[in-house]
Formats: sequence, C-alpha cells, structure tokens
Amino acid sequence: MNKSKIVFGILILFILILASACGKSAETEQITENIQMEITEGEEPEMKTEEEITVYYQYADESITNLLTNYWNSGAKIFYDAYPMKKSGAFNYWWYAHAIDVIVDAYIRTQNSEYIKYIDDIIDSIIARNKKITNDYYDDMEWMALAILRLYDETKNEQYLNYVQILWRDIQKGWNDTMGGGIAWRKEQLDYKNTPANAPAAILAARIYRVTNDEVDLEWAKKIYSFVKDNLTDASTGQVWDGINREGNGKTDKNWNFTYCHGVYIGAGVELYRITGEESYLHGAVKTADYALGKFIDKNGVFTAEGDGDGGLFKGILIRYLGELYKTSPELTYIKDAINKNIEILRENGTNNIGNFTKNFNIAPADDKGSDLSTQLSGCMLFEIAAVIN
Repeated sequence: MNKSKIVFGILILFILILASACGKSAETEQITENIQMEITEGEEPEMKTEEEITVYYQYADESITNLLTNYWNSGAKIFYDAYPMKKSGAFNYWWYAHAIDVIVDAYIRTQNSEYIKYIDDIIDSIIARNKKITNDYYDDMEWMALAILRLYDETKNEQYLNYVQILWRDIQKGWNDTMGGGIAWRKEQLDYKNTPANAPAAILAARIYRVTNDEVDLEWAKKIYSFVKDNLTDASTGQVWDGINREGNGKTDKNWNFTYCHGVYIGAGVELYRITGEESYLHGAVKTADYALGKFIDKNGVFTAEGDGDGGLFKGILIRYLGELYKTSPELTYIKDAINKNIEILRENGTNNIGNFTKNFNIAPADDKGSDLSTQLSGCMLFEIAAVIN
C-alpha cells in the first residue's frame, strides 16, 4: 500500500470515530462509504500529507458532519430551521444560500463530490417552492448567486453558471436612481438602499467578471462599490452603515451597526483590489476591518453576538470576508489571530454535547434547546475559514 493510501486510511478512521461519537446520519455514512469505494476501485483522490491535515481541518470536518447529521431534512431535501427542535416553519432562502456556501467550503477542502448532492437538492427544493431560482429580496439572490458561483468555479458545471446569470440579470433590475443610485433591498421597496443589497452585489459582479471577462460586469462592480463607499461608509473610521431611506425619509440608519455590513464591504474591496491592483480598494477594506475588529470583539476576544434568527448569520459573514482579506494580505496577522482565538473559545465553551454552537461562541446552548440553522452556519464558517487560513 502506498503512502497516500495510508494517509487516507488514517483520515477515514478519524471520520468513523467522529461519526460514532456524534451519531451519523445515513447521508453522511454514504459519504464515507463512497470515498472508501474510490480507494477499493483504484481511483485514489488527491490526498493531503499528514502535516496538512491540521487540527483546523479536523474541526471543519466535524462541523460539517454535525451540520448535515443534525439539520438536514432528508424528506424535504432541505435544512431544518433549528435543531434539535427540527422546525421548518419558514422558508429561509438566504439561510439556504449560506448553507450552500458552507457545503462548497467543505467540497473545496475535501474534493468529495457527495457534498454536491446536498447542494443540488437545496437548489431543486428552492425551484420547486418558488417555481424559479430567483426570490423577492435582492440581497437574498446575491447570497445565492455568490454561493453557486463558487461551486461553478470548482466544477465548471455550466448549469450552475446559468443559475448565477439568471440571478445576476434579475439583481441588476434592482438598481435605480432613488437616493443617488444603488440596488434596492427588495422588489416591493425600490427606494430603500442598504449595504446588504449592494456590497454583496459588488462582490458578485467582480467575481462574475473574472469568469466572463466582460467589462460591463467590472463596471457594475465598481459602480455598486462606489455607491456604498460614498453613501453608506464613514470615511474617517471605516464604519459601514446599514441603509438609507428605510422609512422613506431619506435618513441613513447610522445606529444600525452590524458585523455583516462590514464583512461584505471588506469583501467588495478585496475583490476589486484583486482585479485592478488599485490600492484604494485594499486600504478601504483594511480600514473597515480594523474598525470591525475594534468594535465587534469583546474584552475576551469573542466576536459579538447579534441575536437569533437572521442575526445568527451576521458574524459568520464578517469572518468569511475577514478571511478573504487575510488571504490577500497575510501580513495582517491580527486577523488570523482573532479568528483562531474564536476557534478556541467556540470549541471549548460554545459547543454542546450534540454539536450545536451558540450565538455567543462562548456559552454553549442547552442540549435540549439547540441552535437556529443560522447560528450553526456561522460556527461552520468560522471553522472552514480557519482551515483555509491556517
């Protein structure tokens, strides 16, 4: 047996031990079985060395296993809203988008094609429910397009790119001249412009440009970024405000200060810097990152909790794009340090016996109460990003 088979056997043994400890579902068992079949049939997957299979990699494996074991509704082919209650009271399109993003993280990390089946099921369930891939909220569609585009980048499956293009064309319709431009938050409120509907769109346009090389997409990215920079960002501090004209009075919601608004503005700056090389984009991202790390981390080094429900996703999004900034500027070691500190805290204090994470990262939820899917996804993002940057 060659070295790669030995290493793979070690990894499989770890997965099986982990599964027995936390209770593995039929779906996750099938993942392991299918990988084992690849070895017995002589088609060896590309394996990492022993040194590369770090503790962070193991943490990420454990988090995705718990997510799929605990939250996946195999009958409905989509995630429960919460576990262990297994609620399915709402159709949380944008939560599902981030669930896809986390599964894409796992796929990129492992190259295990079984993960793609979950994504296909989610997309099929969304289309069955909405009769189309699109949705009523522009920011929701942007999250979905970003996640699916990452999968296209890895697989080159044209169907995924087709979904992204359908979403992107619909998103562009949200741009109008009210409040000086910008993409609306939702189709029923076209005069309300906010960061969650614009900064992710700038990230999306920039990433689509990298696929299409169409200058129109790049101009969209620059235009949307400029709207956020000029209208929703404090140039002196790097703070990113939530939105403008929410109540039809032209006012900016400067007191709505959320982690994810800062995350996506950082992400937009990073993407445009990668394409253009213009330092102003990177400087803007760093300034906002510095503000966010000063504002949204408590005295114990823990990222701020912003509630249950939708708020459970917010800091995971910030962490994702802080990771992108660190990948671009690895000299910013304090970003890596902050993420790793939260890994330690979430592992030691914020995870209960059934693998649920807490919105606070430092206080585990009771086993019988569990967590919302949104909160669980933020924890998964933390582990997946740590696996990449370490």
